[in-house]
Amino acid sequence: MRPSPPVRDSAPLPPATPALLGVAEADGAVRCVACAHRCLIRPGRAGICHVRENRGGTLQTLVFGQAVAANADPIEKKPLFHFYPGSVAFSIATRGCNFHCRHCQNWAISQVTGADEVGRSFPLPPDRVVDAALSYGSRSIAYTYTEPTIFIEYVVQTARLAADVGLANVLVTNGYQTTEALDLLGGLIDAANVDLKSFDDRFYRRVCGARLAPILDSLVGMRARGMWVEVTTLLIPRLNDDPDRLAALARWIVAELGPETPWHVSRFFPTYRLTDLDPTPAATIHGAVEIGRDAGLRHVYSGNVASGDEDTRCAGCGTVLIRRRGFTATRTAAISGGLCVTCGRRLAGVGLSEPAGGSASGFAGEEPR
Repeated sequence: MRPSPPVRDSAPLPPATPALLGVAEADGAVRCVACAHRCLIRPGRAGICHVRENRGGTLQTLVFGQAVAANADPIEKKPLFHFYPGSVAFSIATRGCNFHCRHCQNWAISQVTGADEVGRSFPLPPDRVVDAALSYGSRSIAYTYTEPTIFIEYVVQTARLAADVGLANVLVTNGYQTTEALDLLGGLIDAANVDLKSFDDRFYRRVCGARLAPILDSLVGMRARGMWVEVTTLLIPRLNDDPDRLAALARWIVAELGPETPWHVSRFFPTYRLTDLDPTPAATIHGAVEIGRDAGLRHVYSGNVASGDEDTRCAGCGTVLIRRRGFTATRTAAISGGLCVTCGRRLAGVGLSEPAGGSASGFAGEEPR
């Protein structure tokens, strides 16, 4: 276990709120069981995420109701292609993350710590999140940009209010939840896009500071709790683009999550601490799409490539049911009530017969990853 970072003595402590998922240990320590790091946090110190601290022997969160990003996004940006397609997801994040990915696109809000980052936060309590979501005609609220597990208290309270007014709740997550966290989220979270970054534990340890096994467990646990799940893999040249491992990953999705689980294969562009690599060749993305289809996946999508195919097709006859251009999704005449009119097969997903609506635009904060 890595040593937890100390709380600064040179500046006033930021406001804190009692956290969930803290277990008292000997000598005033507390163990945070929100994520699979299960940090043992000594008094006056913080967990790996930098936003969950031990103050006086109790676990406290520093980010409840303190957003660093809030935007009305198309649901396709998450990406979630089979969950109320064409709708708006009001999207929020706090600072901090429990991963330290060398290729993080949102490193300025996920990895930066200290007074400057605290100063960038702005108050956005759960009731105001819901009000803002409704004002944009959103169908859902997405907890995204950074890792929502580290602000699970904010997620849970906001999700409860959202559900009361008929809004769905969505996670965009690295999937490093514990069983305890999933038990809290079950029944509140309707859908999740999980970054399954690699099928190689060495990649997770070297590039992200994490392990593979907890993500696989979380994916299965989310499905078991009734969440709609889609998977994203960002392909990075020479690090996680080995065809054999991609085939193994795709076969695992088929076996454990089901062949109609959408898999989004996205192109990497140099950023943060991986600026020495080239962008992923488009041919690699197209090859991965074919690998997924050969493994038995019915809905494989290419992301971040101009020549990609992001249309949704019937898993039975191949008819195009939803066309996408950029982040715009349009149902074709071939889908009615969630069914393919050509062959009668139901398209897997949620909200596929509900009309799209809302207005996607910025509210405050950062652009999505």
